[in-house]
Amino acid sequence: MNLAFGGTGPDDRPKLPGSLHLNRRLDMWLTFHADGRVSIHPGKVELGQGILTALAQIAAEELDVALERILVAPTITGRSPNEAVTSGSLSIQEGGMALRHACADARALCLSVAAQASGVPIEDLRVENGVFLGPEGPVGSYGALAERDLLEVEASPDARPKPPQARRVTGVSAPRLDLPAKVFGEARFIQDLRFAGQLHARMIRPPAPGARLLEAPPGALRDGDVLAVIADTEAEAERLAERAARGARWSEGAGLPTDWPRWLEAAPGEESVVAEHGTPAPAARRITRRFFRPFIAHGSVGTCCAIAAFDGTVMRVWSHTQGPYNLRSDLALALGMAAENIIVEHVEGAGCYGHNGADDVALDAAICARLRPGRPIRVLWSRAEELAQAPLSPAMLVEIEAGLDASGTLASWRVHARSNGHSGRPGRVKTPVLLAAPLLPSGQPIPPAINPPLAGGGGAQRNMVPLYRVPGLSATMTRLTEMPIRSSALRGLGALIHVWAIESVMDELAALAGEDAIAFRLRHCDDERAAHVLREAARVAGWGRALPENEGLGIAVARYKNTGAWCAVAAHIRAEERVRCLSLHVAADMGEVINPDGAINQLEGGAIHGVSVALHEQARTDGARITSDSWEGYPVLRFRDVPRVTVNLIQRPEAPPLGAGEASMAPSIAAIAGGIHQALGIRPDRLPFTPENLIR
Repeated sequence: MNLAFGGTGPDDRPKLPGSLHLNRRLDMWLTFHADGRVSIHPGKVELGQGILTALAQIAAEELDVALERILVAPTITGRSPNEAVTSGSLSIQEGGMALRHACADARALCLSVAAQASGVPIEDLRVENGVFLGPEGPVGSYGALAERDLLEVEASPDARPKPPQARRVTGVSAPRLDLPAKVFGEARFIQDLRFAGQLHARMIRPPAPGARLLEAPPGALRDGDVLAVIADTEAEAERLAERAARGARWSEGAGLPTDWPRWLEAAPGEESVVAEHGTPAPAARRITRRFFRPFIAHGSVGTCCAIAAFDGTVMRVWSHTQGPYNLRSDLALALGMAAENIIVEHVEGAGCYGHNGADDVALDAAICARLRPGRPIRVLWSRAEELAQAPLSPAMLVEIEAGLDASGTLASWRVHARSNGHSGRPGRVKTPVLLAAPLLPSGQPIPPAINPPLAGGGGAQRNMVPLYRVPGLSATMTRLTEMPIRSSALRGLGALIHVWAIESVMDELAALAGEDAIAFRLRHCDDERAAHVLREAARVAGWGRALPENEGLGIAVARYKNTGAWCAVAAHIRAEERVRCLSLHVAADMGEVINPDGAINQLEGGAIHGVSVALHEQARTDGARITSDSWEGYPVLRFRDVPRVTVNLIQRPEAPPLGAGEASMAPSIAAIAGGIHQALGIRPDRLPFTPENLIR
């Protein structure tokens, strides 16, 4: 459960689905308009994943209103339900199921009123595009009840959404509501937002982590060690920022390690047991392998942006944050303001899968607005800020020792991971975690990132436990308590290394047992849905077919977070001067699918993201600062190298929805590693799979 990691927590109230349990009033979720349209007010936000379209489909379905008459309101603190953060592929599970129940309840409530007013038994009423029809014709509508304040009540646990066989709007590939404006270049993104009297600001950053401001240049605005310039135009702000950066004097920073595997081995941390069961059977054959992944950036194409306006009492912030309420909490802590005096409104930004700089730039804008009250202040990050100042997904070391008994059956599995925490999001600890917060006069050091508990999806330990049958298992973790680089969430979190490591070891064990890699997996897999997607990916990819000498086909399977969607990926690679991924075959089972086209888009995007991480991405340092602050220093997958991706979506409308945003990324990385081994005989143990790392 994503909501503050602990889910909704125990209480005495009747259980309501998803986020509705904590946000129980119907009018928080939807509003009827007199013209027949309906506004929904989700607390989950659009990050490019198409969630608003899926939520609108759910509302249209349950209300029996045409999809084009559903309006989706932006998430605004104080108005929208607090759904914590849009992350973890949980938006349908948490927000969608809440909205489904709320709309079913609102429908029943309105029909009850119409039945009483018309004298037509409720069971004889039906709804067509928002109009209530009895045997003799219309007897009312949602629009006619819009002024009745019927939704100013708590949702009833007795509401009954439609059964799967009655759904007609969900389960269908409805066109994305947000795409026309984006395709035709309308001003939909926060980067496009303009207000009357708006000013433009740029931040002057310390040259290295831990550096403090010794002397501010003339003309720059200073708040503690936060340094900024403000101008009437964006071009003038850029010019002033370059001049101020040359004129500012800073102390030396704290320095950064350059040998990250060695640092991961030696850094202090907190030990914990993730899972443990059984007694390992005696192993006739045993292997020990170690895997390393570097720090990884988000690499968003659009750089982060925010606008803030302060009138002396209320701070209003427009942000593409993933958690408006969480951001508001940290802004209140950093600025020393009451949360009620801060309003955060979500506006779409560039696509994002993880904790990028969206929250940080919101504090930048708020600081500037407080320095220059009365005018909206827009702050836009540079490419260098985007790649070097936003939180990075932490480096990790994973060591696995696994053994086979005399019959070639898995006997034991021991795994240990060393990593910083994967969650440094706002709103979760009492010290603000925003980039500029420590530089403010009352600033405190940002605490080391934490890991969500496994029940909340886990962080460094996500997918550490293999889905295979293991008689004796030991899974332990060291969360490092030093954090030289600010780390936080990126799509998949620890699953990226664990799925790759598990599937690589399974490949090796299969070879050790003299068995086909898929047959070996299936022999140890009691999860039929995992076995199903594995068979499907293998079938579509033509597993076992002959390939040219320098090509390979790898395959991997995982259940996201071990509680989410099942996904298997087969990767066809070619080893040239560098490794290229030619195609990916994805098979996924995510239970009920609201919008199949949107789900396929998500699975494709995750798979392609996995190719980029597998073959290209790593943050670099020079011992003082992060140097991978440009596309040249931090290369990502180019359009010309995007592989062909096919998705086999296994729909189960009767099963609970599970989310698609992150399920395919880790298996894609693991499958590419398997393909490299088939093509080159090398078992990759270090990301990215560049020539330098493959021959290391």
